[in-house]
Amino acid sequence: MLKRFIILISISLGLGILTRNTGLNFQQALSVSIFSASILGTLFFWDFRLGFAFIGTSVLLLCHTIDLENVIKFASLDVILFLVGMMILVALLKETGFFAWIVQLILRIRKLSARKFIIIISVVSALLSTMTSEVVSIIFMVAAVLEICDYFETDPVPFIIISVLATNIGSAATVLGNPIGILIASKAGLTFEDFIIKAFPLSMAALVATIVLVTFWYRKTIKGMDEHIKKLGSNEMLIKLISVPPDKQLKVSLVIFGITLFFISLHHRLELLWHLEPNTVLLTMPLLSSGCVMIWKWKRARDYVEKDVEWWTLLFFMLLFAQAGTLKYTGATDVLARGLSGLAGNSQAVLIGIILWISTIGSSILDNVVLVAAFIPVIQSFQGLNLQPLWWALLFGGCFGGNITLVGSTANIVALGILEKEKNIKMTFFRWFGIGLTTGVVTTVIVWIALLFVPIYR
Repeated sequence: MLKRFIILISISLGLGILTRNTGLNFQQALSVSIFSASILGTLFFWDFRLGFAFIGTSVLLLCHTIDLENVIKFASLDVILFLVGMMILVALLKETGFFAWIVQLILRIRKLSARKFIIIISVVSALLSTMTSEVVSIIFMVAAVLEICDYFETDPVPFIIISVLATNIGSAATVLGNPIGILIASKAGLTFEDFIIKAFPLSMAALVATIVLVTFWYRKTIKGMDEHIKKLGSNEMLIKLISVPPDKQLKVSLVIFGITLFFISLHHRLELLWHLEPNTVLLTMPLLSSGCVMIWKWKRARDYVEKDVEWWTLLFFMLLFAQAGTLKYTGATDVLARGLSGLAGNSQAVLIGIILWISTIGSSILDNVVLVAAFIPVIQSFQGLNLQPLWWALLFGGCFGGNITLVGSTANIVALGILEKEKNIKMTFFRWFGIGLTTGVVTTVIVWIALLFVPIYR
């Protein structure tokens, strides 16, 4: 641990000195040094990442690199409150049996085969992540996959990997699928409709490509599972074991969630109609709905807030956003933006490729929220360019790059943790890396081509 800490300090100080000597002033160099320390602290000391965020933000304030007013401004409280509201709504769905009900519906497919099973878990994983976030989706999909694989006496690892790959791809399709979606939407002025029109189709194209890839990659596994299915017969017994009829509370929770999604999907039109600031309805609907939930379930309200809201993660996000904002506040991102523009020869097409592949590779080794928080002020600093393709490049790179390695996204880590806990199976780096890298590269190339040549992204 001491060795890693020395490396962290050395790299952070080295970056500060290097940037100071390349033209940045003291405040700009300090903001780069502190932000890099928080990123490296996350990478080297995952359990201590919030401590690094607290210390880094405090140093920036004490050194007059940023003031309190702008810390609050850059902390993106709108995004944090949106996530709080959605977490409470998801807690209600979990409590009322929504996810068990979804699993039951999946298993009612007639003449189940391994190929059908792969298609089903891929599509459902992707669609669930678009509505409930990647982490919530993968928790319930892993439970479903383990149960089904146990019944058919099949190795669950390939199907867990497939579910995670699809979850990360689906998380880019809407603002609800991944924290970076709502973060980018709020900073770039993108609406829910923008995501449905531009991000959703591209995510589904990437999902189709992924299904084709994994079907070929795991062809031996498919053949083996088909043999087990024929031997054990239909899945009616399993359906009966997990059958959960939708009761009144589940129906009410679905109505609340459905109304929330309806208003979120129409937020841009409603904001124009009611003369509200952009994203007002988008960011307040989860709060309004979760407020109703806490009144309806008043005995459980405190548990929803204290146990189901990931305060540790949200506090980390807040301070990380503030530190990233400091880069913009001091003008460090303007210098970096000018450097990237010069490297790209002021070509938007080249910039799209640079941002897409940096975010893809970066998110494969580092949490995508950290990476996106660092890049947002850089993109905002570009002058005289249409920024929309750059925002989409950042979104897709951040989500799809997470498929490349074991630690590429939170969904990966959660899924493998459950697999190890429930089945005592430890995933090796290369068992994941082969299909992860193939899927990550192929889906990113699909996005790259679309961003360069499809008119709606230009």
